[in-house]
Amino acid sequence: MLAAWRVLLAAIMLLPSYVIARQRFGDTTLLAILNRSLLPGVILAAHFISWVIGARLSLGVNATIIVSLVPLALPVLLWGFFGESLRHREWIATGLALSGLALLAFDGVQLSTQYMMGDLVCFVSMILFALYLVMARRFKHLQSLWLYLVPVYAIAGVTALCLAPLFGPIVPTWTPVNMIMVLSLAGISTVIGHSALNYAMQHMRGQTVGIMTLAQFLFAGVIAYFLYDEVPGLLFYPACLLMCLGMLLIVLNERVTDN
Repeated sequence: MLAAWRVLLAAIMLLPSYVIARQRFGDTTLLAILNRSLLPGVILAAHFISWVIGARLSLGVNATIIVSLVPLALPVLLWGFFGESLRHREWIATGLALSGLALLAFDGVQLSTQYMMGDLVCFVSMILFALYLVMARRFKHLQSLWLYLVPVYAIAGVTALCLAPLFGPIVPTWTPVNMIMVLSLAGISTVIGHSALNYAMQHMRGQTVGIMTLAQFLFAGVIAYFLYDEVPGLLFYPACLLMCLGMLLIVLNERVTDN
């Protein structure tokens, strides 16, 4: 239900952008749009659904660490789909960033048969997320991002809504907090966050996008401190330093590549 409404509302919010882009650049037939957007839309729905399931079957820290292994999966997928191999600086940046992630894992991940199924589902969800990002690269030739992304969001929303009755209610409980959370998932996490990731995948090196997704740990740590009085452990700080060094190096590599 959450997966359905976050992307359905995102598609509705972005519908004017799609209409404007279609009027300006034109677009193909409905069947061709479905051929272009159906698979990434279904993959996105599967990612959101599996992530919620996996996170509930595992510990929060396990789920977060596993879903952040995107920089490990992206190079394999980029090489398989596009023959895009990592460059020297990208290898170093990836090593630094993943070393920071390994420190966080050492500090908090708990390996147990009790959470094995949840960890496995989260791992599958991470692969689906990486695959969804890679597929955006296939349509970078389109003159507007919205011609690709809005149909993807709509298909993902319809797919998740059709599956929602298997898991529970299909409409959120109408409370102010729930409405704010669902609208935030749609407007901030999806319209802004996912759209930015897809745009970046079409205009930047794929591994740059993968490593920059690790910045979520910095924001999560700050938010948790101010909202929930959660003080990070000592390893959080050197881990963030390593990840920041990796992000800085990958951004510098992007600039060198552009030049």
